[in-house]
Amino acid sequence: MRKLKFYMIGLIPGIIIMFFILNQKGVSCSGYLPNSRVITETLSKEWTYARPVDSVMETHHISKKFLKDTIFSDGGIDFGKSNPQRKPYPIYKLYYPTPDNAQYEVDFEKRKDTAYFYQLKVLKK
Repeated sequence: MRKLKFYMIGLIPGIIIMFFILNQKGVSCSGYLPNSRVITETLSKEWTYARPVDSVMETHHISKKFLKDTIFSDGGIDFGKSNPQRKPYPIYKLYYPTPDNAQYEVDFEKRKDTAYFYQLKVLKK
């Protein structure tokens, strides 16, 4: 019983100290989830766009910066509608809901050095 109290005296302050140290450094476990891995890997690649994507972006006044920094970075991959095992390049479908009840749907291939975006839809709810 005394050993348990002794361990608890060291364990609780240690956990609190580690929490503050790791929290200040911005450490997160979310980078290990499949959604985060696909998004992070894709953000590090050069992006290319099919003509239909360019025309949708122009029609709906969506900049490439907004697509990358907001829609893509904050969106979620639908693995049920994606094909991550497809050869030669996996295909992913990403959704991003907007505050005004619209939703963006982005289809892309994650290639070796590039991310190829071949479809962008703006869905109204």
